Amino acid sequence: MNKGILSAAGAYAMWGFFPIYFKAIQSAPADQIVAHRFAWSFLFLIAVVLLRRELPALRASLNRRTLLTYLGAGVLLSFNWGLYVWGINSGHVVETSLGYFINPLVSVVLGVIFLRERLRPLQWVPVALATAGVLYLTLSFGKLPLIALGLAFSFGFYGLIKKLAPLNSLHGLTLETGSLFVVALAYLVAAELRGVGSFGHVAPLTSLLIALSGIITAIPLLLFATGARQVPLSTLGLLQYFAPTIQFLIGVLLYHEPFTRDRLIGFSIIWLALILFSAESLIVGRRAAAAATAD
Repeated sequence: MNKGILSAAGAYAMWGFFPIYFKAIQSAPADQIVAHRFAWSFLFLIAVVLLRRELPALRASLNRRTLLTYLGAGVLLSFNWGLYVWGINSGHVVETSLGYFINPLVSVVLGVIFLRERLRPLQWVPVALATAGVLYLTLSFGKLPLIALGLAFSFGFYGLIKKLAPLNSLHGLTLETGSLFVVALAYLVAAELRGVGSFGHVAPLTSLLIALSGIITAIPLLLFATGARQVPLSTLGLLQYFAPTIQFLIGVLLYHEPFTRDRLIGFSIIWLALILFSAESLIVGRRAAAAATAD
């Protein structure tokens, strides 16, 4: 298994456990949590850049196109984070997991449309199965799952931008969090001046966890950025099933959110699709390795 796949899988596994983290700081409003994530993430990342003495290289890479690219990534990320944190803390962990089950399908479509990626014929079978499972889940909700769709499409386009972005993982993430750092900081200062700020006014442990959200946020994003540059977008999207599966289990088993028979059927179809896709990829990989050895 190559480094890109390991990096992406590690990012998705960490994201899967995020509901527990954000439930622990739910006494802070979702908008302030997102602003803190941007502010502390940027401070952490720029510190790493300075320690590695890479600031001159980062400055040299800046131009109008690069700045606009990472500003777009930052905007998409802020929307995704805000919707995700709000969904988690308002009791919709299972629906947020649905969003990240839908996202791989979005990534596959974007990869085919924008990057001219091609799936092997047998790979379309799990994609079709996953689509059927998501459609079944959507219909079983009885209404349009806006949280799920918002998460799916915002992170799908974020992944596309990261795939096309010119900078390495550390520099790119530093730039995209930095692009909104001033906005995030100004928002937090304004909240403090209005007397509605949370940081320092909640339990000490909660304030500490809010500050640590920068590191907790940056690590999986760095892993994701590494994987996004080394793995086809279609494969990257289907690997993402790890995160929503963990989120789903947390929502049902830990927070006791409803899990009906209809949801069981829909999720089972999606899990079957993931198993088939993984098995097909493993078989093709082993055959390719065997052929290379024979040559």
